[in-house]
Amino acid sequence: MSKKILVLGTGAQGTTVAKRLDLEPNVEEVICADYDPKAVENIVSQLKKGRGVQVDAHDKDSIVAAAQGVDLILNGLPLECTKNVLDAALEVKANYQDYASTINMENVWRESEEAKADKDIRCKKITAPGTQKWFDSLKAQFEIYGPKFEAIDRLAIVGTGSAPGLICCATRNAMKYLDKCDTIYNFVWEGAIAERFQPFWWSPVTALTDMSEAGIAFENGQFVNTPAFGNPVKRQYDYMDEEITFMEHSHDEPLHYGFNAEKYFKGCKNAYFKYAGAGMDFAKPLSEAGLLSREEKDFNGKKVVPFDFILSHIPPAPKYKEEIQAIIDEGLKKDAGCMVIEAYGQKDGKDVLVETHVSAPGFVDSFEKAGITAEMYLTGQGGFLFSKMFVNDKFDQKGLISSDMLSFDQVDTYFDYASELDITLDTVVKELN
Repeated sequence: MSKKILVLGTGAQGTTVAKRLDLEPNVEEVICADYDPKAVENIVSQLKKGRGVQVDAHDKDSIVAAAQGVDLILNGLPLECTKNVLDAALEVKANYQDYASTINMENVWRESEEAKADKDIRCKKITAPGTQKWFDSLKAQFEIYGPKFEAIDRLAIVGTGSAPGLICCATRNAMKYLDKCDTIYNFVWEGAIAERFQPFWWSPVTALTDMSEAGIAFENGQFVNTPAFGNPVKRQYDYMDEEITFMEHSHDEPLHYGFNAEKYFKGCKNAYFKYAGAGMDFAKPLSEAGLLSREEKDFNGKKVVPFDFILSHIPPAPKYKEEIQAIIDEGLKKDAGCMVIEAYGQKDGKDVLVETHVSAPGFVDSFEKAGITAEMYLTGQGGFLFSKMFVNDKFDQKGLISSDMLSFDQVDTYFDYASELDITLDTVVKELN
């Protein structure tokens, strides 16, 4: 049966998925929605099955009006809009998918008296929370929204971009090769460097927040906070010209792996997300100098928030084809990167390392294939693969799940689809002495 899809948010991720869904035979209509009518018009003009609508996502009723009769709502909006979109999906009895994951919104999920009293809570700037609050928010999302989606016989799947999303599927795939898992590392290296000043290929506010806030790890079966830019580890794989230092990064993956350790990750006791690249190298000295502080400071008699001041001087991530072409024309210093999963554990009584490398198009290849950056390609296509599984009826789950909670058969389907987009896995099992 053909599906109608509502794509909320026509930024880099939303436009990439919309273009792909437009080519799917089981998709009847792609409804593109955003607050910016120009952005909507831009993407709809490139689609055969597209229709545009303006939506104010801070107004649930606006989402409900746009979502009438749709089978899936694909949420590519900022995190503060998540509750509105989830509630709208429930009201119109649609399935739900987002690219992000969990943040400190427990009060919002649970609709506490404090949240009800604070009418602007969903519009406030949200930063990475402490470990316990982050875990509580994840738990609340499952406890509150899982039963609601199950009651209407629908599925909500969260965290379906590249990380979380693609990397979670690759980590889940690694479990095929283990009887028991002890430790998981997720490594991401953003190695594309342009001649022009462009420290981030995705939202600068998201990037600087994730980099400067305390991270989270799963250690000895417990969730712990980790220092920003802390606990460095070094790796040099055979396609790297030099050794790369990976540092702590505020990300969802260790939270999900720990939360699902027994059922989906072979009893995993330790999980870490480590990041490296030009963006980290740019942000680290700023953080050390106190320039990523969100606390108001007095400077020559004026009140200044360092984080906001720095952010105002950072160029936004390139979004349109002509912007990306200009960057390529000016030249790249490096077009590289990696996404690697290391899973340590036991197989047939032996200690082993399951090492998985995700291969995907680089910056120039991504532009040649789709007119987008490598970051947009991996995130957007990673999200699209979950959407493709939905429109082809590959999900039998109901309720709420995260992208790491797929069956092995579903993981196989995901990467079968991914290979069509030149996203592949290279996995080797190494015995450890």
